[in-house]
Amino acid sequence: VTFDEKNAAGDSATCSTICNQFVTSKVDLILANATPALQAAMSSTKDIPILGTSVTDYATALNISDWKGTTGANISGTSDLAPLDGQAEMLKELFPDAKKVGIVYCSSEPNSIYQADTITEYFKKDGYEVNTYTFSDSNDVTSVTTTACSESDVLYIPTDNTAASCTKAINNVALEKKIPIVAGEEGICAGCGVATLSISYYDLGQKTGEMAYDILVNGADISTMEIQSAPKFTKKYNAEICKTLGIEVPDDYEAIAAE
Repeated sequence: VTFDEKNAAGDSATCSTICNQFVTSKVDLILANATPALQAAMSSTKDIPILGTSVTDYATALNISDWKGTTGANISGTSDLAPLDGQAEMLKELFPDAKKVGIVYCSSEPNSIYQADTITEYFKKDGYEVNTYTFSDSNDVTSVTTTACSESDVLYIPTDNTAASCTKAINNVALEKKIPIVAGEEGICAGCGVATLSISYYDLGQKTGEMAYDILVNGADISTMEIQSAPKFTKKYNAEICKTLGIEVPDDYEAIAAE
C-alpha cells in the first residue's frame, strides 16, 4: 500500500485542493480526518470510496435528514462521539448540586451545534438550567468564556475543533473564576477540563483501517457500510485541575496521562 498523506492545517480551501489532487491522481480510497476534510472529499468525488474518521455526526456533516446509519453513497467511516447521555450522567455524578450548566462551543461548527442541542435535553431532564455561549472563532473565546463562567456553576464543552485549539485561553479564565469544565473529549479535558468520557483514537483508527481493508481487499460496498464508533469509553479526569479546584473524583475514573 502506498500512502499519500496531506495536512490541510485546518484550512478548508486547502482541504478542497488536496482532495481534488487525490481525485486527479486516481487514488483508490480517500481517508478524511475530521469533518471539514470529509466535506471537502465529498465535494470532490462521487466515485472514489471515502472513509471519514474523527467525525462527530455524519448526518450533520453530510446534511442527511433521514439518517439510517449508512450514507447510501461513496462514504462511510467512524465517529469519535462519546455517548452524550453518558456525558450528561458524568456531569451529574460529579456536580449534583450545580444549578446552571453553560455550554460553550464554536457556532460555525455544525457538529458542535448538534452536540449542544442534543445534550441540552439530557441536562434539562436532570433538572439543570442550561444556557449556551458561542464564539464565532478564536478571537472571542476569552470574552465568551468569561461571560459563561460568570453565569454558570459548571461548563460543558463538546468535541469542538476551535475550542480544542484554545484550551489555554479557556483555562486561564475558568481557573481564575473557579468554574469546572466537563469536556466532550480528552484533548480539551487535558487542556482545560476536569473530566471527560473518553474514547481511544488509536482504537478508532484501527477500526477505520479495518473498514478500508474490507473495501479495498474484500470489495465491500461502502454505500451500505454502517458508521462505526469507538469500541469502548473510559471516564477520565485532569488530576492537576481537579486538585486546584478541590474536586474529588470517584475511583472508577482514570487520570489523563501528563504530556
